[in-house]
Formats: sequence, structure tokens, C-alpha cells
Amino acid sequence: MKVFTMVEWSPYVVGALIGVLNIFSLLLSDKVIGTSTSYARASGMIRKLFDREYVENNEFYLKTAPEVDWAFMLVIGIVFGSFLSAMLSGDFGIVAVPPMWASEISRGFFLRLIVAVFGGVIIAIGSRWSGGCTSGHGISGTGQLSVLSWIAAIFFFIGGIITALLIYGF
Repeated sequence: MKVFTMVEWSPYVVGALIGVLNIFSLLLSDKVIGTSTSYARASGMIRKLFDREYVENNEFYLKTAPEVDWAFMLVIGIVFGSFLSAMLSGDFGIVAVPPMWASEISRGFFLRLIVAVFGGVIIAIGSRWSGGCTSGHGISGTGQLSVLSWIAAIFFFIGGIITALLIYGF
């Protein structure tokens, strides 16, 4: 059981385990792994608390009901599992500005907050436009040999490489 106390796991082992999870997900529940719709559902649940009529008449929420579903529970499991892993490995800590960000970009908390919020918004918009997130396209879609998902996954890597070059230099 020493594996559960490791700070870092092999990306190859984790990738294989996610692939196995994807297969079991399809076989047992006929559902694919994806998370972006869960955030849209959560926004609908929150909005419903303040303006029920808007949500009940909204075209998007009529097709994608703001409710707790399998994918929503997957997101909760990801958060809980990450917390549990950090606690078991002894690597848990609350950090306002991560060391890499402080050394490469800025020590300023508010700049980090603004960039994180802006990045989150851009990722959310992109995942809605593309019909899925990195897990939906990169794991489930490519596993089903979807051409759109393969194109999306290629551009995820291109975007990641460009971002790393911008941060660390050419």
C-alpha cells in the first residue's frame, strides 16, 4: 500500500489506469469520462437558487438539466481523491502563490488570482465551444476514435507546448 503515500505517480501507470477506468465506465454505465458539463450543471443549480424561472425557461438548461448526475459525482470524486492523495502523501498544503509561479512570473497573489480566474473562464468557454473538455475529448473521445476528439487533443498539446515555451522561454 506504499503507492498511496507517494507524492508523484508514474504518468504511464496513471494514464493506463485512467484508460481502464474509461473502459469500465463505458461497459458498466454506458457513460464516458468528462467533466465540463458538470460545471455548467453546477452553475444552473446555483442560478436556480436565485432565479428559478430563468433556469426553467433557459434553452441550455432544458437540454442539460441542472442536477447531480454521474459526471457531477465524478468531479466530486476527483476533488476528494486529490485531497485524500495529498493528505496520505504528506504533500498537502495551502499555498497562495505556488513556487514555480513565484519564480517564473510574479510573487503577487492578486496577479495570480486574476490570471487563474481568467484562465478558468477561457477554458470553460473553450470546452463548451468544442463540445467537451480535455477529459471528454482527450480520454473518452480519442478512445472512441472520434476525429473531432483527436483534433482537439492535438491542439491541447500544441497549446500546452506554446504555454510552456512562453513561461520558460525558447
